[in-house]
Amino acid sequence: MSSHTVAVFPASGGIGGGTVKHLLPRLQAEDLIFIARHPQKLTAETNAGATIRKADYDNDSDLEHAFDGVHTLFLISYASVEHEYRAKRQQLAIDAAIRSGVKYIFYGSLGYGGPPESKESVAHVMQAHLDTERYLDECTRRHPGFEYTVIREGLYSESYPLYTSFFDPTSPSSTIKIPHDGSGPGIAWVKREELGEGSAELIARFVKNPDEFQYRGRTVLFTGGKTLTLKESVEILSKVAKRLVQIQTITQDEFAALPQNQQNFTYHGMDHSKLWTSTFEAFRRGEGAYVDPLLKELLGREPEDFETTVSRQ
Repeated sequence: MSSHTVAVFPASGGIGGGTVKHLLPRLQAEDLIFIARHPQKLTAETNAGATIRKADYDNDSDLEHAFDGVHTLFLISYASVEHEYRAKRQQLAIDAAIRSGVKYIFYGSLGYGGPPESKESVAHVMQAHLDTERYLDECTRRHPGFEYTVIREGLYSESYPLYTSFFDPTSPSSTIKIPHDGSGPGIAWVKREELGEGSAELIARFVKNPDEFQYRGRTVLFTGGKTLTLKESVEILSKVAKRLVQIQTITQDEFAALPQNQQNFTYHGMDHSKLWTSTFEAFRRGEGAYVDPLLKELLGREPEDFETTVSRQ
């Protein structure tokens, strides 16, 4: 392997898969290590010449040597809406990476909080990310030579079911019941694959020219090029579904009692439906409405709009 190896973990999920796809044409495959719970999903990447490893966030022994020989790691967040458990698993992965000699971590955070310099959010789902961001900063003081960049991946268009009580355009209901009236501030929706593409481009720029990399120790935010209110977003979903769909404002308790929400927001036996309603308060405070130009610059084009993305699903 060369003098600078780059790893992605987990490498087979939504953000990970998109990043892997766009890293391969940017860096030498033999310098890339893709780590996944199900490495069999990375057959094409193996054939391209990348190294594939197996590791599971939930397995301490997996993490112990998963990052051996890695110089730069793109650590994507643990897939959950939990707080304490999620933060713990991410911190364990960071510790394992540093023990293995990783000198730089790009951390895939989430796009709540508004502008990238913000360190606060009312969204429950953001708390583990904020904990991890703070932990990375602590690690730079405890481990001389270690550095990081936080990439707050914006709210991706394909995740709209989380904010619409799991509305399905192929079997549409006439009402979307949420604890929000649909008015602004809005959401700067962004296509998930473009988040991966932007992450790959940022990482590649760092690897190719580390001395001039301007985002060391900083938090960056990837967003779409404009905001849509929840009402405007639902109007687009209505168009896609070819049925009149309207928002029905309900209470937080009513939202939490909807069976589809209880089913989809349960992690490790705990129902997080009520906690999830904090995202709607975050929207009311404008936490999802900040438009940042960085992703457009990295892509070299305007990010794809919400309507185009959801129409193609």
